[in-house]
Amino acid sequence: MRILHVCEYVRGGISTYINEVLKFQVSADQVSSVHVLMSDYNSDNLPIDGVHFHYYHYKRKLSKVLPAIIEVHQAITKLKPDIVHIHSSFAGLFVRVWFFFKMKRPKIVYCAHGWSFMMEISQIKKYIYGWLERLLARKTDIIVNISNKEFIGSQLYKIPKQKSIVIPNGIEDRLFKGEDLSLNLDQTKINLLFVGRFDRQKGIDLLFDYFKNSPLENVNLYAIGQNVLDPALMEIPNNVTTLGWVDHQIIDSYYEKFDAIIIPSRWEGFGLVAIEAMKNKKPIIASNRGDLPELVTDGVNGYLFDLNHLEQLTKILTTVSKRDLETLGEQGYAIYKEKYTSDKLNRRIVEVYEQLINRNDQTNRSHSATDQ
Repeated sequence: MRILHVCEYVRGGISTYINEVLKFQVSADQVSSVHVLMSDYNSDNLPIDGVHFHYYHYKRKLSKVLPAIIEVHQAITKLKPDIVHIHSSFAGLFVRVWFFFKMKRPKIVYCAHGWSFMMEISQIKKYIYGWLERLLARKTDIIVNISNKEFIGSQLYKIPKQKSIVIPNGIEDRLFKGEDLSLNLDQTKINLLFVGRFDRQKGIDLLFDYFKNSPLENVNLYAIGQNVLDPALMEIPNNVTTLGWVDHQIIDSYYEKFDAIIIPSRWEGFGLVAIEAMKNKKPIIASNRGDLPELVTDGVNGYLFDLNHLEQLTKILTTVSKRDLETLGEQGYAIYKEKYTSDKLNRRIVEVYEQLINRNDQTNRSHSATDQ
């Protein structure tokens, strides 16, 4: 099988997901070649031997959409993949809209990595995004939901159930560490780490405001990430330390230094940072939004709080001990091993590819027999 992955921006959670999938597929017996097509703007460098990387010129502006569609389809025509695996809604538009004007196409697997109509947006936008996803689903063979919450939400907007499956995210068990970090953490305090884009979806603005207006003497907050989508720069309080983007090849060196990981997202299709935390035996303190309650069981591998009642976060941070956090981290690691390894994710994806190819072969044999 020749596989082409098509993405918009490859950064943050998408970068982690793609990295896991590519490393598996490039060595899989069923796959003959692996290609990735992504924007040359806001995308990470993913140096994976054996994977062929291609780029199109695109930045999220209306004037760039049509040129992106044309470039993407020039690449598909040239590469002739058996499977096109699409990641994110914009990439889904670039690939699938073209095939409304062409009879022949490769098999298409689509993953939104968080449905647009499940974001915190107006009802009219939700309706438009839902209608557009239903339309584009006509040119899709398999629709991958990254959580049960995403699947349930998709059914409210009548995304075809017969094409929809759930494959939870997963990450490799190996720890990615660099040299010892020169972080002078105050071990007498609870050291929290945020990892992600500094965008509204991730709720980082709420977290910054919380620490600015309600500083806690027993807690320090550090943040890994930068602004990606939202153009406005957020005011970072003096009592918060930012660490910029961190290369995925050393990210676990940071996780191991902290007592807990905090995820204050407004919406989340799948909290990939949560399973990175569990892999590193770190507890998760998360909002009760999106898929996060599927990943975090209150009092088992972390704590949940309501973004509209941040006094709940204050109660958690002022009553929990470091020993409590260590216990929750160990329990989270057991959950990760049971449910969220990259092996489970990748074997299921390749099974989907094989089913589509076999289905195509059976159809071709049926047509040949009919012609005779």
